[in-house]
Amino acid sequence: MKTAAIVGHFGFGYEYLDGQTVKTKILAAELKNQLGDQEISCIDTHGGAKSTPKLLLRCVSALKHHRNVIALPAHNGVRIVIPWLLFVNRFFHRRIHYAVIGGWLPNLLKEKRGLAKKLKKLDGIYVETTSMKEALEEMGFANIVVMPNCKELCVLTKEELVYPESEPYRLCTFSRVMREKGIEDAVQAVKAVNGKLGRTVYTLDIYGPVDPSQTEWFENLQKEFPAYVRYGGLVPFDKSVEVLKDYFALLFPTRFYTEGIPGTFIDAYAAGIPVITSMWKNSGDIFENGVQGLGYEFEKPSELERILFELSQDNEVFISLKPNCIEKAKCYLPKSVLTVLVERCK
Repeated sequence: MKTAAIVGHFGFGYEYLDGQTVKTKILAAELKNQLGDQEISCIDTHGGAKSTPKLLLRCVSALKHHRNVIALPAHNGVRIVIPWLLFVNRFFHRRIHYAVIGGWLPNLLKEKRGLAKKLKKLDGIYVETTSMKEALEEMGFANIVVMPNCKELCVLTKEELVYPESEPYRLCTFSRVMREKGIEDAVQAVKAVNGKLGRTVYTLDIYGPVDPSQTEWFENLQKEFPAYVRYGGLVPFDKSVEVLKDYFALLFPTRFYTEGIPGTFIDAYAAGIPVITSMWKNSGDIFENGVQGLGYEFEKPSELERILFELSQDNEVFISLKPNCIEKAKCYLPKSVLTVLVERCK
């Protein structure tokens, strides 16, 4: 019998770079590294509703042939995959673990009390933030473990840090390209500051997969891009440090108040670039204002413009934060973060 089956969105045969897929692949790679490649099986949830019957059958096989099943379902999947695993497990009595992606679960379970009752039967629910743990424990959960997001990256040394010397200062976003990630807020802030100063103080590169439901919105937005704003496409997750290290700052003007631990922060920290971010509910779990960058009040995009303008006048302190970033990145390497799950699967 093998040690563990991982049920998550691997997207085999495709180049998905969203947070769910990246986290699933990183978790699988580290468990194979620590427990042995032959001890881990991977079950891909890709395919949507059409593939659900096949997925459910594969979950039965996973429980039959593995001591542990680790599931990483998103919003819709958690209502199907987890209850099914628990139902079938009445015949096998395996350990079922749920690794949560993002910070949305507490809000969902407030509305889905029946689902909450089922999830309390899991051997472990691994959340990315302490505030999520506290919120779920207030709902009566006793199986919550904090396990932050993580990435296997080559963290720069202090000697490798790249310090910008003159204008234009390069900015970037590095996330899903969608309204809710504040992409348009970043574009407008850069345009406003450059317009106010009458020169190109900042350039902006937008990286990441475009949300399939928002392609028309982004195409229209691109038509308004000045020469100093561009879409840079996709970057393989193992090339992020190489791409990001030359930037002045990463912008993260998210409109998602329930963000978890964004992988883009780990990318930025490993590359030694400070972050300018809106302060969502759990931001304190990965970001300290004035230590790894600068934060501003949630849903106040005008504050992003203010910060960029002030940095155009004096950025010496901001640039001095770069060493703090690489130190913080070391806290999010898979070997350290995933130890708690590995130990529970042995």
